[in-house]
Amino acid sequence: MTMTAPLDDARTGTDESPRSVVGAGRAFAWMLLVTGAAGLLSAWVITLDKIKLAENPDFTPACSLNPVISCGNIMKSEQAEAFGVPNPMIGLVAYGIVIGVGMSLLAGARFPRWYWLTFNAGTLFGVGFCTWLMYQSLYDIGALCLWCCLAWVATIVMFWYVTAHNVRHGFLPAPAPARGFLDEFPWVLPVLHIGVIGLLVLMRWWEFWTG
Repeated sequence: MTMTAPLDDARTGTDESPRSVVGAGRAFAWMLLVTGAAGLLSAWVITLDKIKLAENPDFTPACSLNPVISCGNIMKSEQAEAFGVPNPMIGLVAYGIVIGVGMSLLAGARFPRWYWLTFNAGTLFGVGFCTWLMYQSLYDIGALCLWCCLAWVATIVMFWYVTAHNVRHGFLPAPAPARGFLDEFPWVLPVLHIGVIGLLVLMRWWEFWTG
């Protein structure tokens, strides 16, 4: 038994050619709903804290626990407004879209190749942006935000599963071994990705965690 069948069981009644219109299984749709909701919650909480911080510069967010886990330092940084607007406001829109896609799939929606590729491009941008924010948090700002970490994990999971879905249906070209691997073990890449980030966090503040 593999994790693929229950997570993305859209094979029944679908044509797996690149020109097909396909949906996704309920578990896949729920994955989008859960990760989208996690990201939306993170963006909402950070937005509220940023408003409070703007009103009161001495405000300390509840997730500022110590010198390393310090949401306040993240919110006050230049990187917190990478595109000229607060990053969580972008998240409110982006994760809302993910939830919308998940709900559409639960309702039985099926989408063409261009839709799935556009959605995949959006998740790719998201995981790329999160990677940049991770680097900035670890090696420039020198602090972590727990709500940001939740959004990172959610984005990584949705990106790899959407990518596996598109490879599986032939929307993204890939050699047969890669298609077979993503078909059988779609959970491996997100687990490895998150594991590498966890290792980097551990190494970055090793003395703090072990002191």
